[in-house]
Amino acid sequence: MLIGALARATGHSQHTIRWYESQRLIPAVRRDLQGRRTYIPWHIAWLDLIDRLRRTGLTIRQLREYASMVKRGESALAERLMLMQAQRARIQALQADLQQSLELIDYKVDYYSRWLATGVQPQTRPEFRFKQEPTERK
Repeated sequence: MLIGALARATGHSQHTIRWYESQRLIPAVRRDLQGRRTYIPWHIAWLDLIDRLRRTGLTIRQLREYASMVKRGESALAERLMLMQAQRARIQALQADLQQSLELIDYKVDYYSRWLATGVQPQTRPEFRFKQEPTERK
């Protein structure tokens, strides 16, 4: 498939795909006899993986290193595993933090809903009280 078809399949612009290539983020790109880039279905899955890893916080530099590991094949399996395990741990920590934030937001939604429904300010649950009262700025 040509770059236009890959762009349509992935939702990326052709410019973005070319930029990813210039950053060495897309391995195994071939050219046809006319010099046009050609892609295979594997590239669709690869770009999805790159997008997901980027959303988890991997930098372009880290993605470039990962792409390099993939190019090295089986000799870099242990490095790839370590990278994915480290990223998995970061995501799990982020999920735990986000879950706590969601619980606080859910509490606030309930708190304000009850206050609006009854006209009476509800008691604050101890676990959601501020440890220190905010001070006024002068």
